[in-house]
Order: sequence, then C-alpha cells, then structure tokens
Amino acid sequence: MADQAPRPAREFVVEADGGSRGNPGPAGYGAVVLDPVTGEALVEAAEYLGVVTNNVAEYRGLLAGLRAAAELDPDATVHVRMDSKLVVEQMSGRWKIKHPDMKPLAAEAARVFPPGRVTYEWIPRASNKHADRLANEAMDAGARGEAWSPSDSTAELDAGGADRAAPAGRTAGSRRTGAASAVAPAGTEGGDSGEPAPDGGGAAAGEPLARAGRGRVDAASLGAGTRAATGTGTSGTGAPATGASGTGAPATGTPATGTSGTGASATGASGTGASATGASGTGASATGAPGLGVAAETSGEADVRAAKVVASPGWGPPDMGAPATFVLLRHGETPLTPQKRFSGSGGSDPSLSPVGREQAERVAASLARRGTIEAVVASPLARTRETAGIVAARLGLEVAIEEGLRETDFGAWEGLTFGEVRERHPADLDAWLASPDAEPTGGGESFAATGTRIAATRDRLVAAYAGRTVLLVSHVTPIKTFVRLALGAPPESLFRMELSAASLSAVAYYADGGASVRLFNETSHLR
Repeated sequence: MADQAPRPAREFVVEADGGSRGNPGPAGYGAVVLDPVTGEALVEAAEYLGVVTNNVAEYRGLLAGLRAAAELDPDATVHVRMDSKLVVEQMSGRWKIKHPDMKPLAAEAARVFPPGRVTYEWIPRASNKHADRLANEAMDAGARGEAWSPSDSTAELDAGGADRAAPAGRTAGSRRTGAASAVAPAGTEGGDSGEPAPDGGGAAAGEPLARAGRGRVDAASLGAGTRAATGTGTSGTGAPATGASGTGAPATGTPATGTSGTGASATGASGTGASATGASGTGASATGAPGLGVAAETSGEADVRAAKVVASPGWGPPDMGAPATFVLLRHGETPLTPQKRFSGSGGSDPSLSPVGREQAERVAASLARRGTIEAVVASPLARTRETAGIVAARLGLEVAIEEGLRETDFGAWEGLTFGEVRERHPADLDAWLASPDAEPTGGGESFAATGTRIAATRDRLVAAYAGRTVLLVSHVTPIKTFVRLALGAPPESLFRMELSAASLSAVAYYADGGASVRLFNETSHLR
C-alpha cells in the first residue's frame, strides 16, 4: 500500500483582546480563530476574569485564542493580530517582560505551539472589533453574575461579520460543524491570578468557554461595538483629555527656537489662560475639549473619555500607523513651587514636598486606570525622578533617565522670585523677556538653547518609542517647549501658557513628521 501523502498544516488567524473596567478592575477577554482565506470565524472564546489588570486580560485573551487554534489543529501555523502593542512586542521578543503577573502567562502562551509557528502583528483597535466585542460581552455577563454564553453572543454581527465572504459551497447563515466546543476544561484558566472577584462575580469567573464559529449573517452591521461605545475602561493610547488648569505654577516663560511641520493640530487643550496665540503653520487648529465638572461623571467614565480624545487619530491619513505619543507630566510640587521661585537645573535640586508626593500618587492612580502608558522616562533632577518613581511603581514599569528633559539652568536667578530678580538684575531680566537668545544672569541657559536641546531630545525619543505611548516626566520649560514646537508657535507664545504642578499634557508624533497636541495642563486627577 502506497504511503499516504502528509496532510498539509492548516493556517489560522487569531484575533484577541482583553479589557479591564478600571485598572485593575472587573475584566474579561475575547478571542476568535479565523480562516485566513475566507475570514470565517471558526471558534470564539470569552471569559470573565474577576478583578485583574488590562494587560493581564490581554494576555489571557491571547492564551485562549492560541489554545482554541491548537484544538482545531495542533500542527497549524498561526498569525496573531492584537491591538495591544505591549503584548505583540513582548511576544515577538522585542520588549522585555518585567511584570510578574504577565511573565507566566507569556511563557504559557509561548508553549502552545512550537517556536516559529506563531507570528504576531499589531493592528489598530478599530480592526479588532470582533475580539473586543467578545471581551465586552464577557465583562457584561460578569457584572450580572453570569458566565459568558456562546448562544447569546452577537459579537460577530456587532463587529461587522456579515461583511466577510462565506467560504465556497456554503450559504450565508450556515453553521460550521466539528469545531472545538471548549478552549480548555472549565476552571483551568479562571481564578489563577489570585485576585478577588467583585461582589456578584460568583461562578462567572474562571469558566472559559468557546463555541463553533457562527455562520455569516444576512443582516446589516449593528455598529462597531468598541470599548468606548460600551463605556468600558479598556486600553487606549494617551492620557486624560479633560480638565481645567490649576494656578500657582511658576510663571517662567519658555520660548524656544525652531518649528514643526505644517498641519499640526491642538485637540483637547484646556486650562485657565492656556493659549497658543500666533501659532504658525498651515491648517493649525485648536479644538477645546469639554472640561470635567459634570457631577454625574465618574472617574472611570472620565478616564474612558480622556483616553478616547488623546487616542483619536485626528486628520492624518489612515496609513501612517500608530504615532509616538508623549504624555508630558510636570513633576509634583516642591517647597519652592508655591513660592513661585525660579527652580532650574542649576539650583538646589529640591525634592518633592508632602503635597507634591500626594499629587504624584493621584496622577499615578489616574494613569493606572487608563492603562495606556508603556514606558516612563524622566529628567535626572530629584523632583522628576521622585514623581516618575511613584507613577512607575503603580504601573509596574521602570524609569529611564533622559538628560535632555532637565529644566533650564536659570543661573544666578535660581531660588529667587520674579520680583527679586527684577529688583537685583533689571537689565538682564528685560533682555531675557525680550529675546530667546538672552541668558539669565551668571551664564544660565537661554530659551533658544533650551529649544535646541528639546528638539533633539524629541527626535531621539520619537525614534526610540515609535508607535508607543510614553510618559515623559519633566518641567515647565521643557513641556511648554514640546507644545510650542508641535504647534509651530512663536517664542512669545510660551509666556501665555499656564502649566500647573503634576499636570498632564500630550503630543502625538506621526511618521510623516507631523505633530498633534492632544492635551494641555489637565489637572482633573488632582481634584
């Protein structure tokens, strides 16, 4: 009898997602195994996880999707598509996995198929609707104290599954047979995080389910079913995008030389007296986002709305990929801050005051709820390193130090108030206010020099963190300079910006060299 020809290995596409309504908070994942040729959904899986972080939920979604594919064919090759840059880069081996909750999940995912049989691709959130919807269904079920039910799921329809072509020989609405009926035995994955389920979670947690792919449906799509539409607090890019400015920040104007490309926009700008008049460049715009203050809005809802504004794509073409997004955090208060004294890189290098440490804790909690920061970079000065350390500890990240983010050196003016400088060095102060090339008394750093330094730092960090959302913990002058350069505004515009201690701003940088100011002087997390 002739040898039978070996069966060719199948190919699958796995799309997975996870979300947490709060970070950590009630969480769930969704995963779908697709036929790469027809787009047919072969298996869907979803599970309510109890209280875990957003990143853990994403890893659990990946693991469920890989296991579902292995149930269909353990010899298959798999292409994973996810909108989590963190998971994709870590599983591809380009980023290290440092968080203790994610290391075992990543190792488990890597063992489902032999090395080299799984590839990873980052996709925009809008392209991951099916898995996203499954995750939301799981979280909704968990909130009701129920397990996710395959028979009740509308994820494929909600995600526009009807737009996929039916495979040859089948009619729309037919059901595939022979698909795996379960991703794993009940209880093998649920509850292993050691984190408590919320009240009412009950038996819903820890019961992974999968089902045979639902056939094509002859119906119009019911909509995207995205996280934002359902009010969930799952991942997005960027930082909060609402809130009015505080007062009392040092009024150290920060003009700088150089301009960015045309077409820069400013969305979500907020804050008392925050303006960027005289902005140059073609098509520059400034659309103010509504401030917080609506009594009915919870902090979680504000986080979702904030992340939506910062992560919105703007007017750029859709093929530029994810931007490098810099979330700019000014350090918390020091003893010199409420006194409005010059405090640059050439002075006493003060640490945070008790108020400043409390501010850092508050912004850390706010950023943790959003779950979008992928790296933390700080100025080398004590107040920024301390602020960054508090935030990074909450996010499970490490702090990288960047010399280019340090504050301007104010020379002999360090530690003095504006009035004291006016009294002691009137001619030098007048020259400094009139020209960005003038240096503070005693050989400090001019605003022109600061601008050159920040532009070089910007270019270096954009290249290093392309497509990622990074928290830069810095000072008044550098942050205003980042914003000024993004807007292409003249040097005098920075004397018209108010930047409060522990405030958040955000700028996105695209592959074509364009920049978009997404947020300025947001302080709602401090109230």
